[in-house]
Amino acid sequence: MGRAMFEPVFSEIFPFWWELPEGDKDYLCSFSAAMTYPRGSTVHDGDGCSGVFFVRKGCLRVYMLSEGGKEVTLYRLHAGDMCMLAASCVIQAITFDVMVDAEENTECYTIDGAAFQTVSEKNPKVKIFALETAVSRFSDVMWVMQQILFMGVDTRLAIFLLDEASRTGSDTILLTHEQIAKYMASAREVVSRMLKYFVAEGIVESSRKGIRILDKTRLREVARG
Repeated sequence: MGRAMFEPVFSEIFPFWWELPEGDKDYLCSFSAAMTYPRGSTVHDGDGCSGVFFVRKGCLRVYMLSEGGKEVTLYRLHAGDMCMLAASCVIQAITFDVMVDAEENTECYTIDGAAFQTVSEKNPKVKIFALETAVSRFSDVMWVMQQILFMGVDTRLAIFLLDEASRTGSDTILLTHEQIAKYMASAREVVSRMLKYFVAEGIVESSRKGIRILDKTRLREVARG
């Protein structure tokens, strides 16, 4: 039952799958599970090695939490994305804690971290894949750090709105000011003030239904700083 459920997916997302010994395939599948996380629930609390997550449906938010309680969103994972940063036992160079929450009702396939590590120690291609997956996410992390350290709020907000419109294929952003602030590692009041400025400039329209982009050309100019 386990292998019949997971192998069709694993054979597509893992380039090394068909090179694994049959016993290792069975082993990984036996330590895999189909999980559902309700919106707002904690998927990984930063402690220990939760394992590898593959998002089938929904959205996970990966973030860091300061001692003072400030959150910095590193990136979001949507259908088809994979998270390795919660598997510190697999990639021991990861020495910082990340948190993972469900932004929507989310369905995932998960692989136990210790089981994945066991297979990766015997199969170099598995370890290489894990490292490459983690490294690809570090570019997202560095982009976030660059925005926080070197860009103004207007530029960061413009970039966020354009990225969100591109991702969803809609010029209407169905997020609250508080959600946007959380994604940008800013304060809700700051985001609301900047959106009010964008509205006054005719760049966006804000309502209870969300934020609608009216002038993408102007927004791109702001995004370029």
